[in-house]
Amino acid sequence: MEIKVTTNGLSCHGSAPERGDNAIFKMAPILNELRALHENLLDNEFLGKGSLTVSEIFFTSPSRCAVADSCTISIDRRLTDGETFQYALEQIRRLPSVKAANAKVEMYTYERSAYTGLVYPTESYFPTWVIPEDHDICKNAVQCYEGLFDRKPLVDKWTFSTNGVSIMGRYGIPCIGFGPGHEDEAHAPNEKTFKEELIQCAAMYAVIPFMYVENFKK
Repeated sequence: MEIKVTTNGLSCHGSAPERGDNAIFKMAPILNELRALHENLLDNEFLGKGSLTVSEIFFTSPSRCAVADSCTISIDRRLTDGETFQYALEQIRRLPSVKAANAKVEMYTYERSAYTGLVYPTESYFPTWVIPEDHDICKNAVQCYEGLFDRKPLVDKWTFSTNGVSIMGRYGIPCIGFGPGHEDEAHAPNEKTFKEELIQCAAMYAVIPFMYVENFKK
């Protein structure tokens, strides 16, 4: 999920900062407590620990020679199984520095216009989801993999988010992930995709729905 935290202050001339209330200074202890919170988030035996990082920081000020009257940070909060957006927001709202600064903690919403002009506000909440390894959709994928490549696949989890947060996380429609590339290279400077893996994925994408229908049409 994507969280926004805002502190407000009072601007004044930078030559006499004591006349104002610097919103950036009010944000500083919040940043330290957020770093500490990351180290103590809920852990899950399979998915691992939730995570938190501050990804952006903004401010408003009349000029570079004035005290900032607002400061906003963006938080990329990755939830593990058992955490909800309400839980994550309350964790931050309960921080002593957030209370002391009377900071506002809220979830971002996407409100960008589509090419048709339609605006469909959506909360920036991407719920964690898990399906068991013995679920029919998992067993079907394993069967397809073994049939195509004559070896057993690794059935595990991804640490990053996918569209499954909507398909399964929001709507409960079982899904799995299968794709080329290497997880530890995702969004990294050395990210690459091998042609051989693309071919293997294309074969899986062709076989999975066919075998699913064959296995469960009765």
